[in-house]
Amino acid sequence: MTSHVVVEADGGSRGNPGPAGYGAVVKDAATDEVLAERKESLGVVTNNVAEYNGLIAGLAAAAELGASTVDVRMDSKLVVEQMSGRWKIKHPDMQPLAERAKELAAGFSRVEYEWIPRAQNSHADRLANEAMDAATGKPAAGKPAPKLPTRRPDRATVAWTGAKGTPTRLLLLRHGQTEMSALRRYSGRGDVPLTELGRSQAAAAAKRLAATDGLVVDGESVPIISSPLTRTKQTAQAVADALGGRVETHPGLIETDFGDWEGLTFAEAAERDPELHGSWLGDSAVPPPGGESFDVVHRRVRKARDELIAEHGGKTLVLVSHVTPIKTLLRMGLDAGPQLLFRLHLDLASLSIVEFYPDGNASVRLVNDTSHLT
Repeated sequence: MTSHVVVEADGGSRGNPGPAGYGAVVKDAATDEVLAERKESLGVVTNNVAEYNGLIAGLAAAAELGASTVDVRMDSKLVVEQMSGRWKIKHPDMQPLAERAKELAAGFSRVEYEWIPRAQNSHADRLANEAMDAATGKPAAGKPAPKLPTRRPDRATVAWTGAKGTPTRLLLLRHGQTEMSALRRYSGRGDVPLTELGRSQAAAAAKRLAATDGLVVDGESVPIISSPLTRTKQTAQAVADALGGRVETHPGLIETDFGDWEGLTFAEAAERDPELHGSWLGDSAVPPPGGESFDVVHRRVRKARDELIAEHGGKTLVLVSHVTPIKTLLRMGLDAGPQLLFRLHLDLASLSIVEFYPDGNASVRLVNDTSHLT
């Protein structure tokens, strides 16, 4: 009997929800010897449900071995934070699973939960993928979240677009929910933090990026660059934790200054300044009262983009920013006019991708992807 064990657990779903499976491994804490392995296909469920099932299987295996103290290590920030009591468990599909995990944990003298990067959870990840292979009848490497396009285009892409050289690939992540965004109020320079849901959204986006090839090279994360506001830095930190990197900030990625409209809803701003608000919607040169026009934002973001390309040309960057700067970068990639700002929707914690080539060409690869959110 081994009294002190480590449980590493994982789960995934190809489609979220989709064919799912979990994996768990129990190791001797002193020697790292593998004492037990568990894996099972689950049918069609979500990533988070599969992860909780992996945790339950690992705890059950540890109990069967007669362990008294357990160190749980998972790359699911959501499960670790919820089981540690720091995040509430609101989703009805996860509540009974969390209760079952707590019942099992109560049978040990001590259980501690630790988040680890995906690369350090490879054993459980492999078992989970084997379970998903059995469910789908075909293998798939890595996590179930949709793979992002690789940074280097193949020859067909180059021939088709005419672009030459290695592009600078920008993964554009919008921050998670804040109280202002939940109420649909203009939120520019006001420095508001993420809500609980916003932190969960950031964790889900971080997990998506951690499952993406090419964002960790030779043990080092690609640059993670954020707007200097709290909501984006919190979102970026979740990504940095997942990739094992660090957050830098760039002032050019900050949101539009909405001036006197800060904190107002669309209707309130239109009622307060009806003529100006109407002009603002039709002319990107018109600023809000005491604020910043979209033309000014465009010039600021273009300068920031040029500076980042000058420093990191030909590399992949994760940029964590706000609606207007992200739309502006996509507008540059599409070579579109300012009306795109009013016709393009970006959800909270959404992911978009644009590539800028050294010959002046650009390619928008992804817009407003939220497949990582449940």
